[in-house]
Amino acid sequence: MDRQTLGRKIVCGALLIAFAAGAQTFQLPTANPALFEKGGEERYFVGTAGKQWTTATFGCVRSGGWQMHEGLDIRCLQRDHSGEPVDPVLATADGTVAYISTRPSLSNYGNYLILRHLVEGLEIYSLYAHLREIRHDLKVGQPVKAGEAVAVMGRTANTHQSISKDRAHLHFELDLLVNDRFTGWYKKTFPDQRNDHGDWNGQNLLGIDPRAILLGQHEQGGAKSSLLGFLQGQTELCRVLVRKTYFPWLKRYAALVRPNPQAEKEGVAGYEIALNFNGVAFELIPRAASEIKGKGKFQLLSVNEPEYHKNPGRRLVTKKGARWELTSHGLNLLELLTY
Repeated sequence: MDRQTLGRKIVCGALLIAFAAGAQTFQLPTANPALFEKGGEERYFVGTAGKQWTTATFGCVRSGGWQMHEGLDIRCLQRDHSGEPVDPVLATADGTVAYISTRPSLSNYGNYLILRHLVEGLEIYSLYAHLREIRHDLKVGQPVKAGEAVAVMGRTANTHQSISKDRAHLHFELDLLVNDRFTGWYKKTFPDQRNDHGDWNGQNLLGIDPRAILLGQHEQGGAKSSLLGFLQGQTELCRVLVRKTYFPWLKRYAALVRPNPQAEKEGVAGYEIALNFNGVAFELIPRAASEIKGKGKFQLLSVNEPEYHKNPGRRLVTKKGARWELTSHGLNLLELLTY
């Protein structure tokens, strides 16, 4: 079977899987269906070398919980005569091409592709990494349909330890964009460091758990689940107060802003923000000056200690004696969020 015919067969199989499951907000990004099969984890995920499949899932799953992995590493189904993967990579939802990177030496993502989706008025971005190749006719701004083949799975990266053939996989993320002024913030914050990807630098993307979203949809029998509800249901790591009255997140993710009659009456002097363990601002409450104590630019209001111990990988907060503080990582995140 030639590669083109194989590609068509895999794409058709993936579309049949999606059709059988009913209309969904997000579809599987490859034809591998084992995510939805009982005990299928070993057939779906590719763990880090010598480690369990759980290290290929989303979250603080590496280095004893202290290393964050922001996506899913998905196993290939088909290989060519030399053992390289040939699985087509499929758009997880209708959207447009946001970014294409075909210089693997410039990122540990290797060759990667980002698609922009609008779901319930929320911008969400899907990222596909370690690609063997990206479809040559794709251009930034070009529309794509859910299930459309956009790339071929591979193992490209710029990491010191290359991805072996047996671990070839698709790294797949669902992300929120932190700030469309990232390029300016990065140049100001790290003047001596290169930024080869502009606003599409991985630091400007905050992942949410694709596995939880896909499984949630599947358990609902294919019904379209609520992305907004998923975000609003995140577990809080900490709550902060920022003395800033406008930043891009407020517009891009306006549905996450809760009304506050007192701030509406007196005027907004800052925002109280709930962050999950990966730094996603999933609840924002405008606060009036009369509601704010202290004069700090950023104030740590509370920490969910059990969540910190469960998911410490982003190192956003730390405990010194009996007192919790924002770390340099936490402060950097807030600086970028509110830039």
